[in-house]
Formats: sequence, C-alpha cells, structure tokens
Amino acid sequence: METTPEKKTIEIDQDILKNLNTIRKWAMFFSILGFIFLGLVIIIGIIAGTFLSVFKSGGASAGVPESVIIILFFVLVVVYFFPVHFLFRFSKQTAHAVQNLDKEALHKAFRSLKSYCVYMGVLTILGLCLYVVALIVAGSSMAFLKGM
Repeated sequence: METTPEKKTIEIDQDILKNLNTIRKWAMFFSILGFIFLGLVIIIGIIAGTFLSVFKSGGASAGVPESVIIILFFVLVVVYFFPVHFLFRFSKQTAHAVQNLDKEALHKAFRSLKSYCVYMGVLTILGLCLYVVALIVAGSSMAFLKGM
C-alpha cells in the first residue's frame, strides 16, 4: 500500500513576524541608501563628463574620452539599480505581508529576496573573475618588464 506523502508546512508565529518586520526595516534602510548612492553616481558622472569636456586640451587627446567616462558611470548605475530595486521590493512586500498576514505577498517578498541574492552572487563571481584576469595581466606584464 502506498501512502500519500504529507505536505509539510511551516507556521509563522509572532516572533518570526517581528523578526521579518525588523529585517524589512533594515532592507528599506539599505535600499534607500542604495538609491541615494545611485543618484550621487549619476550626479558625479554628469559633473565629471562636463568637467572633462570643458577643460580638455584642444589638440592633444590624451586619455579616455569624456563620453566613455559618462557611459561607464551610467552602466554602473544600471548594474547596481537592480539589486537595490529587488531589496526595496522585498521590503515593501514584506511590510504588506506582515501587516495583512498575506501569504502571497510573503511569497513575492521572498522571490524578490532570492532575485537580490542571485544577482549579487553573479556580480560577485564576475568581480572575482575580473580580479583574477587583472592579476594574470599584471603578472604577465611584470614578467615582460623584467626582461627589459
């Protein structure tokens, strides 16, 4: 005779709800700081681009063009917008779930938290790979310079 497997459930008591509410508040704090940081990066990118375009020397084009620097700043903003947005959504959805005891909102909140963690994990892996490549390039450059 086969028995049907029981569906396991987890009950959320008041202590867990308090902890979720505390986590939500910190997530909101960090997401607001993230949005402020992104705004500052946009302002700094615009100022840097304007400064470089106004004070560039006429004939000599030494260095990176100012348009590339502005584009890099905006790429940085776009890359870091998504984790900040995921964290903000997690906070808002968790607030709704805790206040209204809404199971579906809690599911959405945890999906947002999962998206945040996956996105930050991929960014971390990409950053580590870039560091390894930079170390290899630096090491090979030093080996090349040693022979001079």
